[in-house]
Amino acid sequence: MRKTFFRLCFELSSHPVLSSMLKAFTTSKASRWLIPSFVRVYNINGQEAEKPLHTYQSLQEVFTRTLTENCRPIDLSPKSIVSPVDGVLAEQGTLSDEANFVVKNQTYTLEEMLGGKEKAKLYREGTYLLFYLSPSHYHRIHSPVNGTIKDQWTLGNKSAPVNNLGLRYGKRPLSRNYRLLTELEAEEGRCIVAKIGALNVNSIVPTHQSEHVDKGEEIGYFAFGSSVMLFFEKGTMQLDHQPRAVEVKMGEKVGSWLR
Repeated sequence: MRKTFFRLCFELSSHPVLSSMLKAFTTSKASRWLIPSFVRVYNINGQEAEKPLHTYQSLQEVFTRTLTENCRPIDLSPKSIVSPVDGVLAEQGTLSDEANFVVKNQTYTLEEMLGGKEKAKLYREGTYLLFYLSPSHYHRIHSPVNGTIKDQWTLGNKSAPVNNLGLRYGKRPLSRNYRLLTELEAEEGRCIVAKIGALNVNSIVPTHQSEHVDKGEEIGYFAFGSSVMLFFEKGTMQLDHQPRAVEVKMGEKVGSWLR
């Protein structure tokens, strides 16, 4: 019962009024008494949190917690591409010649995902990865590569669930939900980090301080349930994992530059 309630708070509601009410509650001190239960239900590792869990003033503060220094080692090998988040690497593969990809038997076009033909052309026949974050995960987002931010834009005006059921039965939520997209240019090629909201409050907060970002550097965080997609240009990267769902940690190597 409590797990159902927490999933409602952070993941499942797509109604704007209910989403706003849940946001108001989870960010208030009134939600503080639920923190111990939230920690138990989702097996939150308090040793990783930057502050003792009992010092957080709301459920939202726990959800958006930062971690202790060096808690997530970053793979710094020159050609490595790392996971931008803690989560499940749920889907990965190669974009078709028409710049399409399939998630949970639903076909998406890169044009609708990125918001235009010109961007879609750049990533045609490239590589994509989809990371799903549950309420149990650390919800800050980091750069997968060393690079310079060349472009950043938002798309979508509402957000449906992006959990397993939402991806399977929703109406293409990845390309219809509110999302903040950041295009990075590295020496080896370009990539896009697409941060996808999952509630109508659309709380995706950018935190990068300059145009240049280092691999593993924080670039933003989710205030509610979420997914992240990465897109790479054709012939620039090679995937590490087999195409099946696998749990990954931020900073863990998920692929390599080919150039």
